[in-house]
Amino acid sequence: MKNLSLEQFTQDTASDSPVPGGGSIAAVCGALASALTGMVANLTVGKKKYAEVEDEMKDIAKKSEEIRLQMLDFIEKDSQAFNLVMEAFKLPKETEEEKNVRTQAIQDGFKVAANVPYEIAEMAYRILSLSESVVKYGNSNAVTDGLVSAMTARTAVLSALLNVKINLDSIKDEDYVSAMKEKVKQLETNTVESEKKILELSPF
Repeated sequence: MKNLSLEQFTQDTASDSPVPGGGSIAAVCGALASALTGMVANLTVGKKKYAEVEDEMKDIAKKSEEIRLQMLDFIEKDSQAFNLVMEAFKLPKETEEEKNVRTQAIQDGFKVAANVPYEIAEMAYRILSLSESVVKYGNSNAVTDGLVSAMTARTAVLSALLNVKINLDSIKDEDYVSAMKEKVKQLETNTVESEKKILELSPF
């Protein structure tokens, strides 16, 4: 899926197929956010004016690239997680044993479908600290790109967490759901606060 052209990917998203869906789009946003952060860092490296932060920018460029590649893999993983749930619903349910196996498979599938977008959200949140650094210390000619990176990373986090929430509604494991809801709430709060802090650095 990550190797599709932008035209084909958006066409597939717009079709009546449920995948790629919101979780995959969150991963795309994460990939774009990390790519922008890497761009600002790379536009800073080698400039005499920013010699003091050259090593930091090189490190940011490296980390941004690592996240970008992992986000691209998550596009496929999120779709696979959804398909896992759909396959579980297709299992036979004639006998009591088959019903039990099917129920467990469905529950396991929903947990995977919640875990994957949560992982996307966690990774997207990591981009915000990189965005803050390039906005503060990076090439000032690309400051808006750093700000867009932060805004897009915020979108990646919050949209991924929406996909966590909808899957939690179908999970019967109360301890799992309670723990995950708390993690989601904290990550949402941290993300919104981080983006606000970064946008306040804007010179415009």
